[in-house]
Amino acid sequence: MGRGARDVQVIEPDATRRRLRRMAISITAAVAPFGIVFGAAASTAGLSVWEAVGYSLFVFGGSSQFAAVEILGDGGSVAAAALAGLLLNVRSLAFGVIMAPALGGALWKRAAMSQLMIDESTAVGTASDDLASRRYGYLVGGLGVFVVWNLTTLVGFVAFSGAGDLIEDLGLDVAGPAAFLALLWPRLADRRQLVVAVAGAVVAVSLVPFTAPGVPILASMSAVMAARAVGPWRPSAPSEASDLSGGQSGE
Repeated sequence: MGRGARDVQVIEPDATRRRLRRMAISITAAVAPFGIVFGAAASTAGLSVWEAVGYSLFVFGGSSQFAAVEILGDGGSVAAAALAGLLLNVRSLAFGVIMAPALGGALWKRAAMSQLMIDESTAVGTASDDLASRRYGYLVGGLGVFVVWNLTTLVGFVAFSGAGDLIEDLGLDVAGPAAFLALLWPRLADRRQLVVAVAGAVVAVSLVPFTAPGVPILASMSAVMAARAVGPWRPSAPSEASDLSGGQSGE
């Protein structure tokens, strides 16, 4: 019995990490087409290749990048573009609250890891219970998306200049939402997380007709913060997501 227990302790972390890597690969693949489209959109808006690459390196926020490029392409000011990007990325503050316990260390390490604080890295990171696995999932998901996003930005700028409607033309607009739904679905077995998801969706959908882009997302985060105030955040157990994520991508 003692030997069996030791075997479980050795095998389980490896199995968890394999599951997290599969999730990271799946969501990174879903993000890749959007990086190509961003590069094409940046070129169409009149940005230079270095400006487009700089956006992806230093801003690294898909929705805020698209919003800023659209505003600049329509003749808007840099201030308006920056404000739109800021509003769309304020949700990262909530992500930081959720992930902070797993991302300790020296200030410079935390600052470096904060650059990866996006929807995808948080989704993969919160798919585990223990802090070490959450940190691993966050870094694997974040670094995977960071590398692919920057590479595809360059590819899109060079190879698809002027193809601003590439997402709609190829039907790629559903790839990102589908990937997030695949990550979210196993967690809905937890009643508390189901209530949070439904409440956030109701808030967001209700505000879409009346508010500026980005505001519904920010408002929906109030459901997450309210749930956190009630008690500690408890991600779904690994076994709940393993069946779904295991079928998404190979190792």
